[in-house]
Amino acid sequence: MRQAARLRSNIRTWLDTRQRVRDALELAELEDDSMAEELAAEADALQTIVDGLLFRAKLSGKYDAEDAYLAIHAGAGGTDAQDWAAMLLRMYLRWAERRGFKAEIVSEMPGDEAGIKSVTVSIQGDYVFGYLRSERGVHRLVRLSPFDSNHRRHTSFCLVEIWPDVQEDVDIEVDEKDLQIDTFRSSGAGGQNVQKNETAIRITHLPTGLVVSCQNERSQTQNKERALQVLKMRLLDLEHQKQEEEFAALKGEHVSAAWGNQIRSYVLHPYQLVKDLRTDHETGNTQAVLDGDLDAFMEAYLASRVQAEH
Repeated sequence: MRQAARLRSNIRTWLDTRQRVRDALELAELEDDSMAEELAAEADALQTIVDGLLFRAKLSGKYDAEDAYLAIHAGAGGTDAQDWAAMLLRMYLRWAERRGFKAEIVSEMPGDEAGIKSVTVSIQGDYVFGYLRSERGVHRLVRLSPFDSNHRRHTSFCLVEIWPDVQEDVDIEVDEKDLQIDTFRSSGAGGQNVQKNETAIRITHLPTGLVVSCQNERSQTQNKERALQVLKMRLLDLEHQKQEEEFAALKGEHVSAAWGNQIRSYVLHPYQLVKDLRTDHETGNTQAVLDGDLDAFMEAYLASRVQAEH
């Protein structure tokens, strides 16, 4: 039903846009000067719609239309890296808000002094995974550290992971003996927000080393079900990544999933610049990017993928 509703919405958008183009062309053929201003405004509006449709047409991957899980892990850089993880979380939450998507924090591990060590977020909306595919990889921050008494320049790293939240049943068998399941108390701001019982769940998939935790549901059973769902999504995504790497190897391309394979640099000092190292797309408006203005980077990545595939 959800897929049918999405298809109906897409078809309606294309048909409505085609009709608006036809109506505008008919008005233009009248050559009525009094309509010039109205036609110019309609042309601008149609250009925006067509640009959006062109962007959407690039989202043709198998799971591009699905919701997604996004995970951020602080890497090298100590407290600065944990603070950088919190900045990235804010950036993606702002991006989701700008697009009208629903975002929910599934699990979060706070930092020792500031920021967060890791966080997993569920983001729901049309084509979320397609948009967020561009964000998978290592994100590098260069700035004057607010945690350094000498205010020296520091470089921090965070790993961003993305995998689709496939709505239908996932055909992946998970053997119970391959799972290590731990329980712990949900973290919170204190008072009534802290669970007195160990309702939070952490599942480790021993063959792959994947670790998934969930703490936002009310009961241990609900958290376990959600964690198993996330684990299956990650295993599915891991299998697809392996297939992509094998295909790329057959094409003669080098594929590296190493931690040092950074995809984007955010430089706040000595100059202001955000640059994607895969597409060379860059901007000096670092604050806008950190406030969630990521569409230009996502579009540049999708365009490069389409070009590479053809």
